Amino acid sequence: MLVIRPICAQDYDALYQVAIDSGHGFTSLPVNEELLKSKIARAEASFNKQIDKPFDEGYLMVLEDTKTGQVVGTCGIEAAVGMEDAFYHYRLGTEVYHSQQISVRNEIETLTLCHDYTGAAELCTLFLNKDYRKGNNGRMLSRSRFLFLAQHAERFGDTVIAEMRGVSDENGDSPFYEWLQKHFLGIDFVEADYLSGLGKKTFMAQMMPRSPVYVSLLPKKAQKVIGEVHKSTRPALRLLQAEGFKFRNYVDIFDAGPTVECGLRDIRAVKRSRLVTVKIGTMPHSDEHFIIANTLLADYRAAQAKLLLTESQDSVVISQQIATVMKLNEGDQLRVLAM
Repeated sequence: MLVIRPICAQDYDALYQVAIDSGHGFTSLPVNEELLKSKIARAEASFNKQIDKPFDEGYLMVLEDTKTGQVVGTCGIEAAVGMEDAFYHYRLGTEVYHSQQISVRNEIETLTLCHDYTGAAELCTLFLNKDYRKGNNGRMLSRSRFLFLAQHAERFGDTVIAEMRGVSDENGDSPFYEWLQKHFLGIDFVEADYLSGLGKKTFMAQMMPRSPVYVSLLPKKAQKVIGEVHKSTRPALRLLQAEGFKFRNYVDIFDAGPTVECGLRDIRAVKRSRLVTVKIGTMPHSDEHFIIANTLLADYRAAQAKLLLTESQDSVVISQQIATVMKLNEGDQLRVLAM
């Protein structure tokens, strides 16, 4: 059985391997022992923290194969970005130039550095071991976060965002970043991405262009990738779009990949998930797959199961095995979402 649970200190070696396997562009998990251990400690503190409102908490979870005890994936949610470290984006806008005298009107796209998403929750750190990329595993891992958001909405910003990986080649080089490196930053894309992942963002404020950038003045290959996603990220983008996430003209400052957003309570899975009462017994046959999650915080668990459950039912039968893995007792509440 595959189960999602909060990360703990004992998962360090597995998380380090995920950081290696995820490769270029996975900013949230740089290959750095100090940072990864800090992320684990921060997550452990966040899952046990009493809060009045979301601040800088980070909820990092792992996908564990209970048969082997192996960690085979990760997923995470940031409670409110930019509360301690600046959270940068480029905002795509338009400037209009019009002269009646010469009868010319031009609309010019611009990129303006901004912090507009400060305070938003962020979906992040989604990774699944290649041997487990089959069936509903990836979909369950990604969408399980919406059940956590639904159950613990008070712990997150009202808007939820996801940064989509932008276009880069097999070496991690980005056409958009080539221009940025040449004229402003002076370091390569992999190094800049790594420093960003470490939280060392001072160089951004010091070196990024402060005035709006005219898109038409960029090299054609840089213009072409603005708002475009890496080919490996397209399935993740389609899944988010199906949940109601939309592109609102914000792009990553390094690779110009799109950021998509949705109101927390407008997310399709958040609205459609519901609570039912647990009954423990022999599970009746069903072919319908559900994502299931308990209502706990520090002992949060999520998984997938075939349940016999109709819209009119307010209870569901699960096996003792599932109940044990999910830390559920008879009469507890279980959040469910049809796959």
